[in-house]
Amino acid sequence: MNGLWQQLTLSQLPLHQWQGASYLSRLSGALARWQYGSWILGRSSAISLWFMTVFFGLAPFVSTNLMSVLLIGCGLFWGILTLADQRQEQRIGLTPIHLVVIVYWGLSVIATALSPVKMAALEGLLKLTLYLVMFVFMARAFQSEKVRSWMIGIYLHVALLVSCYGIRQWLFGAEPLATWSDPTSEMGNFTRVYSFLGNPNLLAGYLIPAIAFSIMAIFAWKNRTAKILAGLMAIANTACLVFTFSRGGWIALVVIAAMAALLLGYWFNLYKRKWVLPAALGGMVGFILLSMVLVPAVRMRVLSIFIGRGDSSNNFRINVWTSVLQMIKAKPILGIGPGNDAFNLVYPAYSRSGFTALGAYSVPLEIAVETGLLGLSCFVWLLTVTFNQAAIQLGRLRLGGDAQGFWLMGAIAGMAAMMVMSLTDTVWYRPQVNTLWWMMVAVVASFYLPLQREES
Repeated sequence: MNGLWQQLTLSQLPLHQWQGASYLSRLSGALARWQYGSWILGRSSAISLWFMTVFFGLAPFVSTNLMSVLLIGCGLFWGILTLADQRQEQRIGLTPIHLVVIVYWGLSVIATALSPVKMAALEGLLKLTLYLVMFVFMARAFQSEKVRSWMIGIYLHVALLVSCYGIRQWLFGAEPLATWSDPTSEMGNFTRVYSFLGNPNLLAGYLIPAIAFSIMAIFAWKNRTAKILAGLMAIANTACLVFTFSRGGWIALVVIAAMAALLLGYWFNLYKRKWVLPAALGGMVGFILLSMVLVPAVRMRVLSIFIGRGDSSNNFRINVWTSVLQMIKAKPILGIGPGNDAFNLVYPAYSRSGFTALGAYSVPLEIAVETGLLGLSCFVWLLTVTFNQAAIQLGRLRLGGDAQGFWLMGAIAGMAAMMVMSLTDTVWYRPQVNTLWWMMVAVVASFYLPLQREES
């Protein structure tokens, strides 16, 4: 059974041998001579950090078109670095995660070729390709501990600005930009903050990694002033997420708290004290119950999860999910092709809700619609390989007492929370959130050690 699990998760795959014999690997380093005397390549880490800083620094404030241009810039620089890298062990930097990502991209290409709306699917494939290139760019850059720590810190400062503006909207009011709340419900008069992102659910998705990383920054940052700042970031991000009144965001917040408690308990070896885990989980449950009792808005929003079609948002999602299941049944193997444009062209033929849906309102269903059950199986495989690698590397970092392990724990908690929220929403596909997801996956991939180096 253990051998089967290692084969499934590619844990014992000798990637260094494959790279040595691969024609693709030989392309890496083709421009190695250019590296000598090059001012740009001599400062590749600093320039990579600058590219990522510009992208994530502007992401909450600019249009998706500008974000696409920045993604292309990051991809081009990664291509230059890969072709000019003369170090064999860094040529492609393949990890088990990279291999599954390549398989998923390949399935998306086939789904595009077989799509009934090929041009729309091709546009979706191009967007997916940009996200995946950004992943490999970040995974390479994050091999530097300094770049990894700086980038997470920069994102946390940008998220703090976003959260502070959201809290200001809660205190002074904000006009809704769309019908985020049913005006006929008890929640119709409550303010749902959206900060600079224009959508409460999107804001909640954006803040999920910020909460996870800010909690871990309390332990990772060494300076006392920095630890206090990390604590304030965690409080501000959490408060802003609560004020979005996003039910998926609230559930994700519970997942972050649970995962952080479990991971920190493992890191500090607190499980020897039998009271620690029950106290942490009991405190979390008590906090939720107390919030429901004392805050009517929280109570009404939480209870709306369990009333089924009695809530307008629930009813709309159920109608969309019913139609999406029919779409999956019609093309179960490879789907209709990637992208929301392909979805919008095909969905009306199956719609029962009477409204045009922007997506499947569930990431697993969206993946199944776009790339079929093969694509969904591959994505589940990607999650399995990623979390398995995270567990392996976390154990190694814990044995060495490496403080970088806190960033790895933040990525684990953030990915778990984002996937839970994505069960009933598709803000995961928005570039502000999707690039953060791949940033967390890149953090996990950056800790990977080739098998021969790990054994030594």
